[in-house]
Amino acid sequence: MSLANSVAYRVSSWNRKRKWELFWSKIRPGSETRILDVGFQDASYQPADNFIEEHYPWTERITALGIEEPTNFSRRYPDVEVVVYDGWDFPFEDKSFDVIWSNAVVEHVGDRESQLKFLSECHRVGERVFLTTPNRWFPVEVHTRLPLLHWLPKRQFDKILVRIGKAHFAGDYMNLLSRSEFRELLDEAGLRDADIRTNRLLGLSLDFVAIR
Repeated sequence: MSLANSVAYRVSSWNRKRKWELFWSKIRPGSETRILDVGFQDASYQPADNFIEEHYPWTERITALGIEEPTNFSRRYPDVEVVVYDGWDFPFEDKSFDVIWSNAVVEHVGDRESQLKFLSECHRVGERVFLTTPNRWFPVEVHTRLPLLHWLPKRQFDKILVRIGKAHFAGDYMNLLSRSEFRELLDEAGLRDADIRTNRLLGLSLDFVAIR
């Protein structure tokens, strides 16, 4: 592993632990709390992946929703119910869950219309939400580890990603949000009363957490 990736993984793990502490202090879940984890990963590449399944004490109360077949996930977390869907309508009745947990997923669901649909569905099926997304204006893009280039218009950034062999990060894979864009989407999705917390690194806004 390169030094840059090693540092990035350490920062990611540290930041997710910080968000985990915020989750416990603000959501205050208990043994009967029904949680929907939106956006599980079938394969775990680092300790920070599938963070809630790794750390939540009552995994039998978690339902994981995603677009991948849970081949590895179900073996690793046999107590977690898994639902695979088409990436659009959540296959649940209104307010089926006490809490929606979604860590750094909304930037991956597609264009603005898809992001709005995603947040609207989180609001529809959950009594409360805990949603996170990285800050577009942080100087290092957290997925590609590239500095500053993601500040370009998306079309130009995507062209650069293709040219340097990182095409898998282009297109609908990643649509980063600023704080104001995140706020606007939350409001349109019906989450006007959601509080946005900012996590900082070296004084700079690293990511945002929406709590309702």
